[in-house]
Amino acid sequence: MLKRLSLIYLLISYAIGPAHATFYTDPVELRKANYDFVIVGGGTAGNVIANRLTESGEFSVLVIEAGITNQGALPSIVPFLAPSIQPASPLTWNYTTIPQAGLDNRVLNYPRGKILGGSSSINFLTYNRGSDDEYDRWANLTGDHSWSWEKIAPYYFKSERLVPSTDGHDTSGQANASVHGNGPVQISLPNFPTETDSRVINASRELGGEFIFNLDMQSGNSIGITLRLLPGVAQSAIGNGERSSSATAHLDPALARPNLDVLVQTQVTRLIRSGTTRRGPLFTRVEFSQRKKFYVTAKNEVILSAGTVNTPQLLLLSGIGNKTTLGRIGVKTIVNLPDVGQHMQDHPVISNYFTVNSTNTFDTVLRDPNAQEQDLQEWNSTRMGLFADAPATTIGFGRINSSILQGLTDPSAGLKSGHYEMLFVNGFGATLTPAPATGNFLTVNTVVVSPVSLGSVTLASSDPFSFPQINPAFLTSPLDSTIMVESIKAVRRFLKARAWQGYLLQPFGTLGAANTDDEIKSAVREGVVTIWHPTSTARMSPENAAWGVVDPNLLVKGVSGLRIVDASVMPVIPAAHTTGPVYIVAERAADLIKEAWCLRA
Repeated sequence: MLKRLSLIYLLISYAIGPAHATFYTDPVELRKANYDFVIVGGGTAGNVIANRLTESGEFSVLVIEAGITNQGALPSIVPFLAPSIQPASPLTWNYTTIPQAGLDNRVLNYPRGKILGGSSSINFLTYNRGSDDEYDRWANLTGDHSWSWEKIAPYYFKSERLVPSTDGHDTSGQANASVHGNGPVQISLPNFPTETDSRVINASRELGGEFIFNLDMQSGNSIGITLRLLPGVAQSAIGNGERSSSATAHLDPALARPNLDVLVQTQVTRLIRSGTTRRGPLFTRVEFSQRKKFYVTAKNEVILSAGTVNTPQLLLLSGIGNKTTLGRIGVKTIVNLPDVGQHMQDHPVISNYFTVNSTNTFDTVLRDPNAQEQDLQEWNSTRMGLFADAPATTIGFGRINSSILQGLTDPSAGLKSGHYEMLFVNGFGATLTPAPATGNFLTVNTVVVSPVSLGSVTLASSDPFSFPQINPAFLTSPLDSTIMVESIKAVRRFLKARAWQGYLLQPFGTLGAANTDDEIKSAVREGVVTIWHPTSTARMSPENAAWGVVDPNLLVKGVSGLRIVDASVMPVIPAAHTTGPVYIVAERAADLIKEAWCLRA
């Protein structure tokens, strides 16, 4: 029912259309054929770059986005409607994976944002930056201390700020304002209490240990349960009851600038070699299509911010990649860069379901169109209520027992980072199994956040409109399977606390019926999906390293005029929801670009 309601409003919202003159839907209308910078992708990172490069007025910038404008797209604006966008909608690239060997050869839906704001406009809004250890590991892997937390922290503080909850309640003791910044992305605590909040708090107090309370995960230590004291849940990218995305936080305020143009509903198809430099081939010409081919040139650089799937796809289509595999599909190799599209990582997630002795879950609302309409009207008039909050109510990161890792390399970035995550949802979170017609539920999603499995993005053909082959390779590492099993056991231990007595009734579904490790692993293979955090397909490495795609300045190796700024450059996936780290990368990248072109940051 939620899907039907939101799609009705989505179709209505399309009639609103672009609200600013700097939006173009027809390439013929562009004011010029040359810009100082051309940004491919108006997503999470691309909009940060567009905002920062146009602040001074010195540079002209064109953003090319394949999707639609975010303005008026109600399911992207209303936080609770986020699940209605997935797995397939007009706001997404409706990708699927190849059969997953670690998941009984299942094919998974793999949506990515096809809208201004990219996946920051379609995700489930949970926000955290990851521990300090994540960035120190990046610094070690790249051999560049400027990626360490000590050096990169100012970019975190520049990226986000904690704002009051919509209901205006006192949030003292519920978050630590001193670990937040003064940036444009708005982060808030929810306004709508659930019955699970106090139970999670009391269970954490009772059990302690692995379930220790963590006031604010933005402190640099991710371990523990994060919630609010009353009412309670996790921090989300929401301001004034609306989604705060890179489009709303960075692009919308910049649209009135005369040096910024934004072209939407237009797909970039290739990067064209435009010359030769001492560094290598020059790529400053961009080919894009809307019924026919068009071209634009960047005087300084092309900034590739198309995301973990589309960035390597465009590199490969442009002849930058593994010469052997490119030759097989008829693409002429210009730069042999074998790591393009390789080393893909993502966070696998599975839902643990439990029936509960209550009717105060969102299951009741989703079965009642009248209740949905009332909640939407409340949101529309007050920006409060159920629809003003993200779906997840509480999150926690945990580490497996060190004895399990005996003789193995710890896959986490350090002791401040988790091996797994738990996300508590006050209702049936239908990640794979459709919601039952009756009953009320608690969902605890468990996620492997320090995976070892490595996948890839490769071309299916030389046709730029053919979807690439996406292989996150979920659970192909035995250690990932072990961590997932341990996370499920951790959930069950947590729910044995006295706080849950009388509320929880029984486990539900195939996973709920699994008891032995082998039974749990079998259920995991049947039930795991993606939590939509792909990274590392154009990973950063030391400047002279044979591996990697970009150097620590995010410049593509072996070429000139081309820089990548998105999650694909991460050397290894962080144990975090990746939107926060992408903002940090983009803020630093903006300064790198300014410094390179003699503009004081």
